[in-house]
Amino acid sequence: MTGRGEGGNGEQAGSPDGWPVSLRGVTESVVTTRGPNDRWNVAALGLHAPDKATGVVTAKTWGNTRTRRNFHRRGGGVIQFVSDPREFVSAAMTIREEDDPVLDAAHAWVEVEVTRIDGGERGGTRWEKWELRPHDSTVVSKAIPTINRGFAAVIDATVAASRLDVPAYDTDELLSRLQYFAETVEKCGGAAEKEAFDTIDEVSGWRERIE
Repeated sequence: MTGRGEGGNGEQAGSPDGWPVSLRGVTESVVTTRGPNDRWNVAALGLHAPDKATGVVTAKTWGNTRTRRNFHRRGGGVIQFVSDPREFVSAAMTIREEDDPVLDAAHAWVEVEVTRIDGGERGGTRWEKWELRPHDSTVVSKAIPTINRGFAAVIDATVAASRLDVPAYDTDELLSRLQYFAETVEKCGGAAEKEAFDTIDEVSGWRERIE
Protein backbone atom coordinates (compact mmCIF):
# COMPACT_ATOMS: atom_id res chain seq x y z
CA MET A 1 0.00 0.00 0.00
CA THR A 2 1.29 3.45 -0.87
CA GLY A 3 2.21 5.65 2.08
CA ARG A 4 0.42 8.92 2.70
CA GLY A 5 1.77 12.10 4.22
CA GLU A 6 5.32 12.66 5.38
CA GLY A 7 7.80 9.99 6.26
CA GLY A 8 7.46 6.24 6.20
CA ASN A 9 8.11 3.68 8.85
CA GLY A 10 8.46 6.62 11.21
CA GLU A 11 9.23 5.81 14.79
CA GLN A 12 9.11 7.82 18.00
CA ALA A 13 11.16 7.24 21.11
CA GLY A 14 9.68 4.35 23.05
CA SER A 15 7.63 3.04 20.14
CA PRO A 16 7.68 -0.69 19.34
CA ASP A 17 9.67 -1.66 16.25
CA GLY A 18 7.83 -0.64 13.10
CA TRP A 19 5.13 1.36 14.89
CA PRO A 20 4.79 5.12 14.26
CA VAL A 21 3.83 6.01 17.85
CA SER A 22 4.75 4.99 21.37
CA LEU A 23 2.31 2.67 23.13
CA ARG A 24 1.62 2.17 26.81
CA GLY A 25 -1.07 0.21 28.59
CA VAL A 26 -4.03 -0.01 26.22
CA THR A 27 -3.98 2.55 23.41
CA GLU A 28 -7.27 3.17 21.64
CA SER A 29 -7.07 3.13 17.87
CA VAL A 30 -9.19 2.84 14.75
CA VAL A 31 -8.72 -0.18 12.49
CA THR A 32 -9.85 -0.67 8.92
CA THR A 33 -10.21 -4.20 7.55
CA ARG A 34 -11.16 -5.22 4.03
CA GLY A 35 -14.47 -7.04 3.80
CA PRO A 36 -15.81 -9.50 1.22
CA ASN A 37 -17.21 -6.56 -0.77
CA ASP A 38 -13.66 -5.10 -1.02
CA ARG A 39 -14.66 -2.07 1.04
CA TRP A 40 -12.91 -1.21 4.30
CA ASN A 41 -14.83 -1.65 7.55
CA VAL A 42 -14.00 0.95 10.20
CA ALA A 43 -13.94 -0.08 13.86
CA ALA A 44 -12.31 0.72 17.19
CA LEU A 45 -9.52 -1.51 18.50
CA GLY A 46 -7.60 -1.40 21.77
CA LEU A 47 -3.86 -2.02 21.33
CA HIS A 48 -2.05 -3.71 24.20
CA ALA A 49 1.53 -2.52 24.50
CA PRO A 50 4.10 -5.29 24.11
CA ASP A 51 5.50 -7.01 27.16
CA LYS A 52 9.24 -7.42 27.55
CA ALA A 53 9.10 -11.13 26.77
CA THR A 54 7.71 -10.94 23.24
CA GLY A 55 7.92 -7.32 22.14
CA VAL A 56 4.72 -7.86 20.13
CA VAL A 57 1.65 -5.62 20.16
CA THR A 58 -1.61 -7.52 20.72
CA ALA A 59 -5.35 -6.83 20.51
CA LYS A 60 -8.59 -8.66 21.31
CA THR A 61 -11.76 -8.93 19.29
CA TRP A 62 -15.02 -9.59 21.12
CA GLY A 63 -17.92 -11.44 19.52
CA ASN A 64 -18.47 -12.18 15.85
CA THR A 65 -17.56 -8.71 14.63
CA ARG A 66 -16.64 -7.63 11.11
CA THR A 67 -13.10 -6.97 12.35
CA ARG A 68 -12.79 -10.54 13.61
CA ARG A 69 -14.16 -12.03 10.41
CA ASN A 70 -11.97 -9.82 8.23
CA PHE A 71 -8.89 -10.66 10.31
CA HIS A 72 -9.57 -14.33 9.62
CA ARG A 73 -10.37 -13.68 5.97
CA ARG A 74 -7.57 -11.24 5.09
CA GLY A 75 -4.96 -11.74 7.80
CA GLY A 76 -4.44 -8.06 8.47
CA GLY A 77 -5.67 -4.49 8.46
CA VAL A 78 -4.64 -0.87 8.88
CA ILE A 79 -4.29 0.59 12.38
CA GLN A 80 -4.64 4.36 12.60
CA PHE A 81 -4.40 6.98 15.29
CA VAL A 82 -7.00 9.76 15.40
CA SER A 83 -7.70 12.62 17.76
CA ASP A 84 -11.19 13.59 16.54
CA PRO A 85 -13.74 12.09 18.97
CA ARG A 86 -16.37 11.99 16.22
CA GLU A 87 -14.17 9.66 14.19
CA PHE A 88 -13.67 7.38 17.16
CA VAL A 89 -17.37 7.18 18.04
CA SER A 90 -18.25 6.53 14.41
CA ALA A 91 -15.75 3.66 14.37
CA ALA A 92 -16.78 2.23 17.72
CA MET A 93 -20.56 2.47 17.52
CA THR A 94 -21.73 2.52 13.91
CA ILE A 95 -21.39 0.30 10.86
CA ARG A 96 -19.10 2.25 8.57
CA GLU A 97 -17.34 1.28 5.36
CA GLU A 98 -14.91 3.30 3.27
CA ASP A 99 -13.29 2.91 -0.16
CA ASP A 100 -9.90 4.02 1.20
CA PRO A 101 -8.23 2.10 4.06
CA VAL A 102 -6.63 5.25 5.53
CA LEU A 103 -8.96 7.84 7.01
CA ASP A 104 -8.42 11.52 6.27
CA ALA A 105 -8.42 12.14 10.04
CA ALA A 106 -5.51 9.78 10.74
CA HIS A 107 -2.40 11.41 12.21
CA ALA A 108 -0.46 8.19 11.60
CA TRP A 109 -1.18 4.71 10.34
CA VAL A 110 0.43 1.30 10.27
CA GLU A 111 -0.44 -1.68 8.10
CA VAL A 112 -0.33 -4.90 10.14
CA GLU A 113 -0.42 -8.63 9.64
CA VAL A 114 -2.39 -10.45 12.34
CA THR A 115 -2.10 -13.93 13.84
CA ARG A 116 -4.61 -15.47 16.23
CA ILE A 117 -2.77 -16.61 19.35
CA ASP A 118 -5.53 -17.29 21.89
CA GLY A 119 -9.27 -17.37 22.39
CA GLY A 120 -11.96 -18.06 24.95
CA GLU A 121 -15.27 -16.95 26.36
CA ARG A 122 -16.26 -14.39 28.98
CA GLY A 123 -19.80 -13.76 30.10
CA GLY A 124 -21.19 -15.63 27.12
CA THR A 125 -19.12 -13.62 24.62
CA ARG A 126 -16.38 -15.24 22.57
CA TRP A 127 -13.06 -13.42 22.36
CA GLU A 128 -9.91 -13.89 20.32
CA LYS A 129 -6.43 -12.52 20.93
CA TRP A 130 -4.24 -11.44 18.02
CA GLU A 131 -0.60 -10.59 17.46
CA LEU A 132 -0.18 -7.48 15.32
CA ARG A 133 3.02 -7.26 13.30
CA PRO A 134 3.68 -4.04 11.36
CA HIS A 135 5.17 -3.94 7.88
CA ASP A 136 4.43 -0.41 6.62
CA SER A 137 3.70 2.82 8.49
CA THR A 138 3.47 6.54 7.90
CA VAL A 139 3.31 9.63 10.10
CA VAL A 140 0.87 12.00 8.41
CA SER A 141 1.02 14.86 10.91
CA LYS A 142 2.64 15.61 14.22
CA ALA A 143 0.28 17.29 16.67
CA ILE A 144 1.04 18.87 20.03
CA PRO A 145 -0.87 16.76 22.57
CA THR A 146 -3.40 18.43 24.85
CA ILE A 147 -5.51 17.00 27.66
CA ASN A 148 -9.29 17.39 27.57
CA ARG A 149 -11.50 15.55 30.05
CA GLY A 150 -14.38 15.69 27.60
CA PHE A 151 -12.43 13.69 25.02
CA ALA A 152 -11.48 11.07 27.60
CA ALA A 153 -15.11 10.83 28.71
CA VAL A 154 -16.24 10.20 25.13
CA ILE A 155 -13.81 7.30 24.78
CA ASP A 156 -14.91 5.73 28.08
CA ALA A 157 -18.56 6.26 27.18
CA THR A 158 -18.18 4.25 23.96
CA VAL A 159 -16.90 1.33 26.04
CA ALA A 160 -19.77 1.57 28.53
CA ALA A 161 -22.38 1.92 25.78
CA SER A 162 -21.01 -1.07 23.87
CA ARG A 163 -21.45 -3.24 26.98
CA LEU A 164 -25.13 -2.50 27.52
CA ASP A 165 -27.16 -5.73 27.43
CA VAL A 166 -24.01 -7.87 27.63
CA PRO A 167 -24.82 -10.37 30.42
CA ALA A 168 -21.38 -10.10 32.03
CA TYR A 169 -21.92 -6.40 32.86
CA ASP A 170 -24.37 -4.69 35.21
CA THR A 171 -26.70 -2.44 33.21
CA ASP A 172 -27.47 -0.05 36.07
CA GLU A 173 -23.79 0.50 36.71
CA LEU A 174 -23.15 1.18 33.02
CA LEU A 175 -26.02 3.69 32.89
CA SER A 176 -24.59 5.44 35.94
CA ARG A 177 -21.23 5.70 34.23
CA LEU A 178 -22.82 7.08 31.09
CA GLN A 179 -24.58 9.77 33.11
CA TYR A 180 -21.26 10.80 34.62
CA PHE A 181 -19.50 10.83 31.25
CA ALA A 182 -22.33 12.89 29.74
CA GLU A 183 -21.99 15.49 32.49
CA THR A 184 -18.21 15.59 31.98
CA VAL A 185 -18.58 16.17 28.25
CA GLU A 186 -21.14 18.92 28.84
CA LYS A 187 -18.83 20.71 31.29
CA CYS A 188 -15.42 20.09 29.74
CA GLY A 189 -15.88 19.08 26.12
CA GLY A 190 -15.76 21.23 23.03
CA ALA A 191 -18.09 21.16 20.05
CA ALA A 192 -16.50 17.99 18.63
CA GLU A 193 -16.85 16.07 21.90
CA LYS A 194 -20.48 17.13 22.29
CA GLU A 195 -21.29 16.14 18.73
CA ALA A 196 -19.61 12.79 19.28
CA PHE A 197 -21.64 12.20 22.44
CA ASP A 198 -24.83 13.01 20.55
CA THR A 199 -23.98 10.02 18.33
CA ILE A 200 -23.53 7.82 21.41
CA ASP A 201 -26.97 8.93 22.63
CA GLU A 202 -28.59 8.23 19.28
CA VAL A 203 -27.02 4.84 18.63
CA SER A 204 -27.27 3.37 22.15
CA GLY A 205 -30.51 4.98 23.37
CA TRP A 206 -29.14 4.86 26.91
CA ARG A 207 -30.91 8.01 28.10
CA GLU A 208 -34.35 6.50 27.49
CA ARG A 209 -33.49 3.72 29.93
CA ILE A 210 -33.12 6.07 32.88
CA GLU A 211 -36.14 8.29 32.25
